[in-house]
Amino acid sequence: MARPEQSVYEQIGPEGFERLVAAFYRRVATDPNLRPMYPEEDLVPAERRLRLFLIQFFGGPTTYSEERGHPRLRMRHSPFRIDGAARNVWVTHMLAALDEADIPEPARTTMQTYFERTATGLINTLFPD
Repeated sequence: MARPEQSVYEQIGPEGFERLVAAFYRRVATDPNLRPMYPEEDLVPAERRLRLFLIQFFGGPTTYSEERGHPRLRMRHSPFRIDGAARNVWVTHMLAALDEADIPEPARTTMQTYFERTATGLINTLFPD
């Protein structure tokens, strides 16, 4: 009998999300394009929010929604000018984080597809300043 497909959360566990999000925010911290989009001086709260969101989205505990309500990604990102260049920088850092965190297949491809599509959907500015 075939085993049902595991969720990404089941494939990589909370440790995989820890590695991924930490690797991503190390890049954000030094990026001149993305860092200004994170108004908090300390990135730890943003890191925690992203980690909880991804865990929930990819099949883990629903702590994110319990603490923050519905994700409303477009609304939460609307204060920031996100053009194609910003989207590409974000995706580049996230894909590098997937590599650094050594996220295995098939979770890696599932996550990459989600990140690329979602980042494109958050573009709210057609032209850079």
